[in-house]
Amino acid sequence: MSEQKWPRAIFHVDMDAFFAAIEVRDDPSLAGLPLIVGGGGARGVVATSSYEARKFGVFSAMPMFQARKRCPQAIVRPPRMSVYAGVSRRVMQIFEDYSPVVEPVSLDEAWIDMSGTESLLGAPEGIARRLQRDVFEAVRLTCSIGVATSRFVSKIASDMNKPNGVTVCPPGGEAAFLAPLPLERIAGVGPGAAGALHALNLKTIGDIAAYPEEVLVARLGDQGRRLAGLSRGEDPRPIVRSRTRRSLGAETTLSANISGADEVRRALRPLVEDIARGLRSKGLRAGGVTLKVKFADFKLMTRAMKPAAPVDDSAALFVALDALIGRADLRHPIRLVGASATDLRAADEPVQGSLLAAPTAKNEKLERALDAVEQRFGRDSIRRGPQPGYRRTGPGGADVE
Repeated sequence: MSEQKWPRAIFHVDMDAFFAAIEVRDDPSLAGLPLIVGGGGARGVVATSSYEARKFGVFSAMPMFQARKRCPQAIVRPPRMSVYAGVSRRVMQIFEDYSPVVEPVSLDEAWIDMSGTESLLGAPEGIARRLQRDVFEAVRLTCSIGVATSRFVSKIASDMNKPNGVTVCPPGGEAAFLAPLPLERIAGVGPGAAGALHALNLKTIGDIAAYPEEVLVARLGDQGRRLAGLSRGEDPRPIVRSRTRRSLGAETTLSANISGADEVRRALRPLVEDIARGLRSKGLRAGGVTLKVKFADFKLMTRAMKPAAPVDDSAALFVALDALIGRADLRHPIRLVGASATDLRAADEPVQGSLLAAPTAKNEKLERALDAVEQRFGRDSIRRGPQPGYRRTGPGGADVE
């Protein structure tokens, strides 16, 4: 009997408890213990947690104070974003060894279009298990893979047998595979949509599939048509090889409220260095800069501007942010500050020259030299001394993924 032919073969690969797994890999004494990676302050947020911590109900994006209540014995480690990003790059390279069509979703997650590879690589399940093995051999981390004919079903499948699982939904079996799952598993079904569906006595994805589509459309409009199709496993959306990244940012929730321009500058400096380092590592420059401030009453303020020329060094980014700070009313208590580099373009893209080009080039050369030292000796091995309007204060970063 010949192998079943797949009209499309879509993999969804999800690294298992990625940040926490890296911490355990690098410090084996943490193995088997409840571990939380995230901001440790009263306002910190869980970035990710080990499976041992998840047994206590600790999950990503949970406030740290709540996580500590649920699992007081947990060990908390601050995020090491540069380490995670480096591992992610290696993992994505492995994915690209299998297919040229890889769509990253985040540092630890991607879709891979393996359509048409059966004659070369074999059946999809076998390919998935070889991919798992290659990832583990390269970075000593496990991943879970969902294999299906669509993005939607493969995404659900990858979560079925974590950690280190491979779940296959063969062609033609999508509706039966999805039928017993709660309808909340469909992306985009929030509390409002779920309430409307429950009011129709619909509880599972199979209930939606069996319900008259015209009634769903009459009740929910285009959302009803989308739900009807997904409930049958119909999802023709292609895997997109790459997404043009529109921004690169970082923010931090402060352990105590601050106020005033000087305090905001102090909180932003390490974030700006992380953003600039990220731009250089990705071969990008920023044509715009955005300042983000969240006040103690949770009101959000953003300000944006364009530097004279696209930049990738922290000094130039900070000069632009400093201009925005100078125009903002920062007298009220502030609980969060952030910054983003926007209007990103390739670093080698030609740009119009300006009077600022010479000092910018000097700053870029200096910071690339600092990058090289840090890559060899670590993030805290070198620091910039005081300069007018700018001072290197050490590494920083966002509280969540």
